Amino acid sequence: MLKVVTAEEMREIDRKTIEDYGVSGIVLMEKAGLSVAKRIKKLFKKQKVVVLSGGGNNGGDGMVAARKLHNEGWPVKAFLFAEVKGLNGEALESFKKAKRSGVCIETNKKLSEKDIDNAIIVDALLGTGLSKNVRPPLSEVINKTNISSSPVISIDIPSGISSDTGQVMGCAVKANFTVTFGLPKRGHFLYPGAGHTGKLFIEGIGFPENLINSEKLTVELVEKKDMSMLLPKRPKYSHKGDYGHVLVVAGSKGKTGAALMAAKACLRAGAGLVTIGVPESLMDVFHSRVTEEMTLPLPDAGDGTLSSKAIGKILNFLSGKADVLAIGPGISTGREISKIVDSLITKSTVPIIIDADALNALGKNRNILKEAKATLILTPHPGEMSRITGKAVKDIEADRINSAIELPGHGHSRSR
Repeated sequence: MLKVVTAEEMREIDRKTIEDYGVSGIVLMEKAGLSVAKRIKKLFKKQKVVVLSGGGNNGGDGMVAARKLHNEGWPVKAFLFAEVKGLNGEALESFKKAKRSGVCIETNKKLSEKDIDNAIIVDALLGTGLSKNVRPPLSEVINKTNISSSPVISIDIPSGISSDTGQVMGCAVKANFTVTFGLPKRGHFLYPGAGHTGKLFIEGIGFPENLINSEKLTVELVEKKDMSMLLPKRPKYSHKGDYGHVLVVAGSKGKTGAALMAAKACLRAGAGLVTIGVPESLMDVFHSRVTEEMTLPLPDAGDGTLSSKAIGKILNFLSGKADVLAIGPGISTGREISKIVDSLITKSTVPIIIDADALNALGKNRNILKEAKATLILTPHPGEMSRITGKAVKDIEADRINSAIELPGHGHSRSR
């Protein structure tokens, strides 16, 4: 799985690379700028390139890319939206090198549409350390960039996107491509940042492997190849009983479809056996629609929903037949459902997937998660997460990953 980092985590990797491994900051910047230049050459035929540079290290990376392309005969023009006297360190050194190499650099110019028409735009305005909303003049540059028809390639992360949350900080570049270094950032995958990133390229620029694979980096991106590796090869001489039994406790009057869809999803995912536990008054509905799935009639509260009397029957089934429990789709809410969910969390010895209405029931007593005997997987959408945590939906959307990490009992939970 691919590690995904915050701005602070990336800064620490950068610092340790320089201080502990003796790789200078200018060497890292040179490699970063070179990787951007190489990517541009792979993506485009030789044509006009406009580099929009800020005053920090992101701008320094842009100046390196400008110099590398210029030295290979590409028509390059750079715009520096910062005072030269305010540059320092590697950014200043890269600016001076670009200037000495003959790169045309204009400073403190008000960008016009003509400047960026029919060009490849390199966004090197702001990096991953952005912590406040973008203001003029950079916001004006970003807005002009976004209305241009020219392709945009952002360095590290589109300017204006929060590296940690993916939120737009006032305004943000809408890139066609992004070249980032070492490891991807959370903001590349969290919306709306994901919608601004375009096609993402991750380039190695010399960070030590033990730093970018450190166990201290706890957020990972699950990719298709990772999921494929989790699926064991099935022997030809086998049967459905070899591939697990899922009990899906779901459905209520008017919401039978949710239970059927969840059960079919289990089969599609590879479960050998699937049983749907439903209120007994709805059995006729399910018998007419199931094909491969089995059914388990459970005590009914009298209104087409589950009674808390179902707890014992569910636990008996789990102890003797099922390998995993999925609970929640369409079961409705209410005191009886809350009793069922709480009891199963504290008594089940098989893993539980808690979804939909089971999450809503859980919201009334979320600390029950700490009493679980088995692994729990939670799958809340933002509204359900709001009910579980008490946080506003907008606050959850603004920082999804930390909202999940901060959930009580999160050591047993996952969030999508």
